[in-house]
Amino acid sequence: MIIGGFAAQAQAQSNVTIYGLVDAGLVSERGGAAGSVTKVTSGIGGQSRLGFRGTEDLGGGLSAIFQLETGLKVDDGALDNTNSALFNRLSYVGLKSKEAGSLTIGRQYTMLYNAMSQVADPFGAGYAGSIKNLFPTAGANTRTSNALVYATPVMEGFSAEALYSLGEQAGSATAGRQFGLGLNYAQGPLNARLVYNNRNNDTAAVGTTPAKLQDTGRNTLLAVNYDFQVAKAYFAYGADKGVNSAALPVANAYGYAVAPKASLDSNDLLIGVSVPVAPAGTILASYTRKNDKTVNNQDADQWAVGYLYALSKRTSTYVAYAKIKNKNGAGYTVGNNNEAGSGNKAFNIGVRHSF
Repeated sequence: MIIGGFAAQAQAQSNVTIYGLVDAGLVSERGGAAGSVTKVTSGIGGQSRLGFRGTEDLGGGLSAIFQLETGLKVDDGALDNTNSALFNRLSYVGLKSKEAGSLTIGRQYTMLYNAMSQVADPFGAGYAGSIKNLFPTAGANTRTSNALVYATPVMEGFSAEALYSLGEQAGSATAGRQFGLGLNYAQGPLNARLVYNNRNNDTAAVGTTPAKLQDTGRNTLLAVNYDFQVAKAYFAYGADKGVNSAALPVANAYGYAVAPKASLDSNDLLIGVSVPVAPAGTILASYTRKNDKTVNNQDADQWAVGYLYALSKRTSTYVAYAKIKNKNGAGYTVGNNNEAGSGNKAFNIGVRHSF
């Protein structure tokens, strides 16, 4: 009875949801030094995950919020992370007000990645056509720990966000820190975001003197989509400058004698479309370009097509194909949402279920 009373009280005060995504399929890759690769893998369209999110009404329009989310691998049942963190995808807590906006603290997505995956890319940063194959999403450009994120309320379709991630390295207040700014507009058929991300690459050495790298990594991105009903058009343009502004997903996937170099000065372009087709299908297509503005001129172009078919509101099947043309020894690969890929061509087929 006592346990039941506490449970009833907790339910009355809070709302906690368990959710997840289970995504698995076949991936076939060609063109890399590893040769032909065919495998069953997880997280092709979106990383398979298990999460908990909750809110508590504190009164006066103020709520406490939290989210904990871990990645998992459907193909073998293992946790899907590289840093042994349990909640490696998301882990934050905060407060949200209808009038003042929200403030959250913990491990969170950057505005740069949210703009790419939620606005810029018809493939949603997944499948073979993922924007991540050429746009800069490696490492802390996707998520960052020790972060404070403030988001304003939406006013006439406009909102803004600011992120500051502490480096937490002894002897330096700036080593490893990251900050981002975002201006958003979403109303009617138009959705647009302009974001800036700045990542400090210093590391604190023994004592109080940081070991200085070349400079910071700086990314600016404009992402837009417009829904014409018969089709949705996508556009993205980015500028990347500095160390780790456009890190290569794979160091040397093609086994070149001289390994490709990550660009310190590049522009990115994406043009895409999604077209609904009866009764429950969607055709996806995009063209993505990496323009390396350094003396290496290691450009790359990607063409991608895909087809999604909704079996229900929660379950869908998919097929996708993409090919990259690397120039002047560039080393970009066709991956998917959860893997960087091994070659310049890839084919996906699979199924995903959300709950």
